[in-house]
Amino acid sequence: MKLTFLGANHEVTGSRTLLEWNEGRYLLVDDGMIQGDNDYECAECPVSPSQIEYVLLTHAHIDHSGMLPLLVRQGFRGKIYATAETANLCAIMLADSASIQEKDAEYETKKNLRVGKEAVEPLYTAEDAEKAMRLFRPCSYGEIIQVDEGLSVRFTDAGHLLGSAAVECFLSEQGQQVTMVFSGDVGNTDQPIIKDPCPVAGADYVMIESTYGSRLHDRSTNPVPMLTEVLRKTFARGGTVIIPSFAVGRTQELLYFFREIKMRNLLPEFPTFPVYVDSPLSNEATAIFLQCGMDCLDEEALSIMREGENPIWFDGLQTIVSAEESKALNQNSEPKVIIASGGMCEGGRIRHHLKHNIWNAANTLLFVGYQANGTLGRIIYDGAKHVKILGEEIEVKAEIDLLNGVSGHADQAGLLRWLEAMERKPARVFVNHGDDENCECLSGLIADRLGLPADAPFSGSSFDLLRGEWIRLAMPVLKAGKKAAAEPKKRPSENQDYQQLLASAEALLTYARSLEGHANGDLRKLKKKIDALMQ
Repeated sequence: MKLTFLGANHEVTGSRTLLEWNEGRYLLVDDGMIQGDNDYECAECPVSPSQIEYVLLTHAHIDHSGMLPLLVRQGFRGKIYATAETANLCAIMLADSASIQEKDAEYETKKNLRVGKEAVEPLYTAEDAEKAMRLFRPCSYGEIIQVDEGLSVRFTDAGHLLGSAAVECFLSEQGQQVTMVFSGDVGNTDQPIIKDPCPVAGADYVMIESTYGSRLHDRSTNPVPMLTEVLRKTFARGGTVIIPSFAVGRTQELLYFFREIKMRNLLPEFPTFPVYVDSPLSNEATAIFLQCGMDCLDEEALSIMREGENPIWFDGLQTIVSAEESKALNQNSEPKVIIASGGMCEGGRIRHHLKHNIWNAANTLLFVGYQANGTLGRIIYDGAKHVKILGEEIEVKAEIDLLNGVSGHADQAGLLRWLEAMERKPARVFVNHGDDENCECLSGLIADRLGLPADAPFSGSSFDLLRGEWIRLAMPVLKAGKKAAAEPKKRPSENQDYQQLLASAEALLTYARSLEGHANGDLRKLKKKIDALMQ
């Protein structure tokens, strides 16, 4: 019974883990696409796709599901277990991803043929995505499913995205029973529409994500007033608010917020401002959100629906489908909001809107999600004065802002709470899905605060779940041109209270550094709180 770490190890995207049981039976937990600029090479899967019998999919985001069509193209013919909502979202997301692969390959092929080079094959096609969808087996939360001899699974609401789940694997081999839990992405609390993360009873081993493993969210931040103020000052300048947003999850949350602004008349100066959702994928995902099972929605969203109202629809909302309509938006000078696909600005229609809008100081570019290293979104957010978009050098003059309080990921405290809620504590915790700083910080805190052995292995490592020992601890393999991260400081563990204090102080410092460029009033308020604490 062996666990092999393949993807999202000391990285934030590309989740992929191989589980072997009963000597020669294999399954994958997630098969995600790498997004942005990862620092480390990922190990090759030690078995062929045709040998893998199952995939357990935690949720639909492309960094967890995006390589499934390629897996099918390479010979996988097994079953993909996921919640019904994850399956429904994957149907549109994998089709959209395949379309991007085909269009990118077509574009590169045209360039190559002009200089005598060979045609470029897409990573996978729409047909591959369709074949992958035929392999899905929808599951319900809380249902124990007998997958095969020696393997049962259960999906528990992770509160990160519609249909997202932590996956419990109940394994049996040589008369021994082992429970292995994969957290997937643990959700933030008090987010609109979907429920908070549900606890898992316990496990022998746990793999937990660490996207925000060294950081704390500002719990006092309500995104609606901040969003209202961004709209007010931008519209007063005669500008447009451009929002690069992930089509699934974040866009629907934003619509929920805009509905609240409209319903409560929080912006009386501009009561009829239009909101354009320029993303066919977002529009399809919104329909899935409205048709999902009631067990996925939080009480506030359910209350709105019981009153016969739509929680993510309002006067002034307009959905854009055709490319012609999308282009016409940039000829429209009225104050407005454009939510466009491409949450990290790496693809989708957002690039066209950036090209036509970020040179104008009247406009605001509002980020509403994590920007991975190396992405255009991260480059702009970090303060670039000029960026290259669609082959053209563009000056960045628009106001750049970040909407706080909308993270879909649990922060450091949330991740620790999720672990602490387990009645039966694991013998060991594996930390993945975070960069060097975050996964190392979280693994250290789990050891210091919870007293649990915790490791953040690199890709290629493998662990024997029956013996409880490492088979191989792989060394990191940096990609060409990358520099190794600084060696994390070793913390003495003799005084756990002191270590917890240091960890909290480090998290506060990290959070404070992230606020550069924010409104001076907000900075002064935070400083007063810190000063009062130190008196």
